[in-house]
Amino acid sequence: MSESPSSVQSIIAQQHPETDVSARNVFWLPIWTLTQRELIRFFRQHTRMIGALGQPLIFWILLGTGLQGSFQPPTWAHSGMSYQEYFFPGVVLLIVMFTAIFSTISIIEDRREGFLQGVLVAPIPRLSLVLGKLCGGTVLAVLQVAFFFLLRPILRVVGLAPAMDFTFTIASVVQTIAILTLLAFALTALGYVIAWPLDSTQGFHAIMSVFLMPMWLLSGAVFPAGESGWLVWVMQLNPLTYCLAGLRRVMYANFSSDGLPSLGVSLLVTCLFCLSCVGLSVWLTGRQTSKDTRK
Repeated sequence: MSESPSSVQSIIAQQHPETDVSARNVFWLPIWTLTQRELIRFFRQHTRMIGALGQPLIFWILLGTGLQGSFQPPTWAHSGMSYQEYFFPGVVLLIVMFTAIFSTISIIEDRREGFLQGVLVAPIPRLSLVLGKLCGGTVLAVLQVAFFFLLRPILRVVGLAPAMDFTFTIASVVQTIAILTLLAFALTALGYVIAWPLDSTQGFHAIMSVFLMPMWLLSGAVFPAGESGWLVWVMQLNPLTYCLAGLRRVMYANFSSDGLPSLGVSLLVTCLFCLSCVGLSVWLTGRQTSKDTRK
């Protein structure tokens, strides 16, 4: 007497429980594996840390020193704010962006080396592939920003960084980590969207120069909006403006910050931006890029 497929599957599950565990982990295991791979690759390539952390640090020191004399604090800032203090959250945003760029540019290298094709034919959800890549970039970005925060007191001792009026409490540290994690996840997803259709690293760097860097410049990271009408509109349409505003509000919770978007609006726009980039990443990954020759 033959058994139905459902009864056969139940017998296999009872005799081999590890099969059921494997089926349950088909979503989470690829995420953890790909995230772990990103971390291992990063710690084996020390130049990535120098590139993602060194250039923003140089920007912060040089621009902060050179533009200090001509800087006027915006309306939301305290009167004694220096340009380096104003520029500090913008440098944090730049570190996150550079880490996302270096993390997602490996998609092009993985496609060239054949690793990406092997992952795509594996029986795993496309969402697992995307989340594995994004989680790896997010963890690296948060780690590098944490190192930059720890480096600031050392720079202050040697005279390369000014005193700053923001103070961290347990609540503000948790909020800062949460916002940075959301920001890193969103920017890594944006880098994923840009890198996925490309087949050359030169093209990725070109898009970074004409798209990502202006996005950062027009977020309020380097200069406030001022009185220029068209520039104000461009900055208000830039999602990174709200990401940076949320970070500033958490760091300067002891000030009114009336000229910045509210924390609720900043988080809402950042979440929508993140969900849009992740959704587009999943769609691009699951899209068929070549015709089936068997038809």
